[in-house]
Amino acid sequence: MGSEEKVLIRKPSSEEIQKLGVFNWPVWEKEESEFDWYYPEDETFYVVEGEAEVELEDGSKVHFGKGDLVTFKKGVRCVWRILKPIRKHYR
Repeated sequence: MGSEEKVLIRKPSSEEIQKLGVFNWPVWEKEESEFDWYYPEDETFYVVEGEAEVELEDGSKVHFGKGDLVTFKKGVRCVWRILKPIRKHYR
């Protein structure tokens, strides 16, 4: 499974954000940092502010920031590098 099957990143329309109810999802915030992470289940989040680069097990990297809707698939192991303090709504 390549990075494109493990992580989906796109810019949703404001209508789609409303339809999904993104701003009713819980909020997660983190300062500039680096840490290992594992996704025990699929997770989708919308980045309100900030920027991050995530390195997957195979060495590939994904980059996302403000305005991106991101989905990590179940079973992904990775290293997060928060480049600018991040705030996201997730489910």
